[in-house]
Amino acid sequence: MTVRRTLPQRARSLIGAWCFADHYGPDDVSLTGGMDVPPHPHTGLQTVSWLFSGEIEHRDTTGAQEIVRPGELNLMTGGSGVAHSEVSTSDCGTLHGVQLWTVLPEATRHGPREFVHHVPEALHLDGAVARVLVGTLAGHTSPVPTHTPLLGAELVLDPHAQLELDADTEFEHGVLVDEGPVVLERIELARAELGYVPPGRHRLTLTNPGDRAARVMLLGGEPFGEPVVMWWNFIGRTHEEIAGYREEWEAGSERFGQVEGYRGDVQRLPAPPMPTVKLKPRLAPPGPGDPSAWG
Repeated sequence: MTVRRTLPQRARSLIGAWCFADHYGPDDVSLTGGMDVPPHPHTGLQTVSWLFSGEIEHRDTTGAQEIVRPGELNLMTGGSGVAHSEVSTSDCGTLHGVQLWTVLPEATRHGPREFVHHVPEALHLDGAVARVLVGTLAGHTSPVPTHTPLLGAELVLDPHAQLELDADTEFEHGVLVDEGPVVLERIELARAELGYVPPGRHRLTLTNPGDRAARVMLLGGEPFGEPVVMWWNFIGRTHEEIAGYREEWEAGSERFGQVEGYRGDVQRLPAPPMPTVKLKPRLAPPGPGDPSAWG
């Protein structure tokens, strides 16, 4: 599949507690074979699955079995350990969406694994339609629990529309463009680019200069001040902790549980070898004074 990873990267590791953003498709599943990710582990994070088109079957070790569809949120909390599989369904034609992660704070990262399925309502704004995955936007608050102050929303802007949104001045924000271009403040963002706005703004302005609808994912949150070590599918705080998670996964530890009902040929995704150098924590760098963009 065609996958574009806009977070983390050298320029920035975090936007609030958002620590990972994969933007994939659209791919014709009949030609590419689609998605088939065998059971694999996670620690210290929440996964946020959101589709623009297609269907994915999610199974995890909370016992959840759910079909992810466009406009429906699947949020899985890894806590001290969880495993899940993701497979595009036989009814899936074109697969297109985003896979997002948020890092859990020290206070809750060793908590239980959990799963939430939620269908956000469509909010009709002046020149746009919004769906709030997590947090609060335009007076609407999602019921989905998060562990740090966060915002996640899909915005579809009408042709030539300009949208002004009240913003929490404590939040930094990112705008990931799915269909564009879109102008964030003074910066034009092309498709698959991610624009960044530092804390301190009380209002965000998004403009669609085109003749067709534009779609973006708006991500925000209070800057995450704890050190974060990310490697493969694990989030921890030290190299030694990550190495321990890898050993437990390879040994079939009950920390992660067993995914029931996955029908692929590989029943457990093996972990890659640890790097030969010591993993170092990532921290979000100080934000620039103006919005910036990267792809």
